[in-house]
Amino acid sequence: MTITFDRHSGSAATTQRSRSGRTRTVARAVANRTYLPVCFLTLGAAVLIAIGWISHWGGANFTGTLFSVRVSVIGPATLVIIAILMIAERVWPAQQRSPVARGYRHDVLYTILNSTLTLPLIAALSLSFSAVVRARLPWLTFPRFAALPHLLVVGAIIVAMDGCNWAAHLANHRSNSLWRFHEVHHSQEDMSVLTVFRTHPFVHIVYTVALIPGIVLLANGGLSTGLLIAYAGSVALAHSNIRLSFGPVLGRIFVSPNFHRIHHRLEGRQDVNLGFALTIWDQMFKTAVFPTKDTVGIDTGLPGRTLIVEQEGVKPHHFKVFLAQLAAPWRPMSAEARATPLNADEPIEMKVPCKTP
Repeated sequence: MTITFDRHSGSAATTQRSRSGRTRTVARAVANRTYLPVCFLTLGAAVLIAIGWISHWGGANFTGTLFSVRVSVIGPATLVIIAILMIAERVWPAQQRSPVARGYRHDVLYTILNSTLTLPLIAALSLSFSAVVRARLPWLTFPRFAALPHLLVVGAIIVAMDGCNWAAHLANHRSNSLWRFHEVHHSQEDMSVLTVFRTHPFVHIVYTVALIPGIVLLANGGLSTGLLIAYAGSVALAHSNIRLSFGPVLGRIFVSPNFHRIHHRLEGRQDVNLGFALTIWDQMFKTAVFPTKDTVGIDTGLPGRTLIVEQEGVKPHHFKVFLAQLAAPWRPMSAEARATPLNADEPIEMKVPCKTP
């Protein structure tokens, strides 16, 4: 019996194995240098925006939407609200802080970013998501009900929108991929009204779900810019360094600075007090921890500092830290981050809201 060997086929097989080996090597190198789940999430957002752009934003006006977003975020009324809250922080602080504390200076960078470059991203995500939902799920939109009072529609949209924000916020704490974008918000150790702007631009991907109530009830009326400003103002108030609770009655409905500060606490579970403006969702799903006199001035920040922060070192290095924080979601998780659970194991303790000085 004679055994023959085809050197051409053998060479081709060797070449194919070599290419396959190089491909696996490149894939491992990419996986070692990036956090792939976040890459896929970012790619999904890019595809969504591309669909919106190709469909001409579902017939909506991008420029007009961007203008409305800009007015709500950095319009004159919003700036007045922020200025008043900044003054109140000096008069009734939850924690004594210098007006030029490191955290305050760092939040200015995020305020500039999120009031300029991030706004077109928010407008594009919002219009694209709305266009896709209306095109793919037309049955989701309720028809016009002539007998339905406008105020009832507006109230339903606000309450449902806040519920969707609560659900998205919970997802940020339960999903490692989403947490990579959200953790920069929790890295603040000097809470202030500007901390509301301390968010990664891509964190807004998950919050597009808050548009659903408006899409469902669009034919029956929408939210005015004034109501959106008021809603944004309430969220800014919740993040402020003001020693303020709303008492045993209003505190069971609305989020106060003392209530939300517990969400940012350094020690204990942070997947609590997730509501943006209303506490009802936290009460409904047993994630409410009401403030007491002992929780008013508690320390805030990331346990273990699993993300580089401006508080580390002798000098803050604001710009270097800022760029590192923006790039962090796509980088591999550190051993410390993997070893630190998103939420502590201790049970959630609910307390009756009390009036604090």
